[in-house]
Amino acid sequence: MEKLDSTQKKRIIFFGAGALFVFLLLFSYFFRTEKKAGCDLIIYGNVDIRQVDLGFRVPGKVQTLLFEEGDEIKQGQLMAMLEKTPYEEDVWQAKANLSAVEATLQGAKARVEKRSKAIGSAAISREIFDDALFSEESLQANFQQAKAGLASATTRYEDTELYAPSNGMILTRIREPGSVINAGEPVYTLSIDSPVWVRTYVSEPNLGKIYPGMQAEVYTDTKTNPTYYGHIGFISPVAEFTPKTVETTELRSDLVYRLRVIVDNPDRGLRQGMPVTIRLKCESEKQ
Repeated sequence: MEKLDSTQKKRIIFFGAGALFVFLLLFSYFFRTEKKAGCDLIIYGNVDIRQVDLGFRVPGKVQTLLFEEGDEIKQGQLMAMLEKTPYEEDVWQAKANLSAVEATLQGAKARVEKRSKAIGSAAISREIFDDALFSEESLQANFQQAKAGLASATTRYEDTELYAPSNGMILTRIREPGSVINAGEPVYTLSIDSPVWVRTYVSEPNLGKIYPGMQAEVYTDTKTNPTYYGHIGFISPVAEFTPKTVETTELRSDLVYRLRVIVDNPDRGLRQGMPVTIRLKCESEKQ
């Protein structure tokens, strides 16, 4: 029998080690896949698109828009302003009206106090005193009305400034300075980035396996993105047909229930509308 030289022995050892390595990889893959398929629930969904149209509560002429499309916004930041002059004039008029009513009211109070002392000595009639008292009460009502008018004018003046209701990013700048707009007409569309929700669906046979608060892992198709962790925040009580945006062929024609997964550790890697894979851990694995 011909003996193997050292080079042939090295080749045999090399190929043998390689075959063993490939076998171990395949074994590990099939074992993990079987474990996941038997225990975990893998579903598919999309990061929810959450946006809000922002506008003023009062009509007017747009004076300033401070942000452009794509700018990131922090909650409470000033975003836009209307021309303030008409609303400043309303505030001044309301203040003047309040001052006039207050002065008249003070005079009426003084007359009531004076006549209340005189009525006891029969210097004036009861009817004259009652007239003075009624005048004071009427002016008191006018004073409260004037105060309310000033508060309303002040609120309208403050509503000429638009502030960000939450953190987010400007999707659309709808108007430009100089535009005359009605109350409620949007000037920006803001994409809300917190909290991050994932919309997904589960089939009726798997509905009994899940519950609110159940832990979830969220994966994206971007290999460099980390695993995101979250929990089920909402399970719809109403069944519906699977939307076309869900990338699972076997569930296309089945009735499903909508879920909301709230992501606990979002970052810039999760973008609105992005397709994601959700892994829900079953009880047996946690035990």
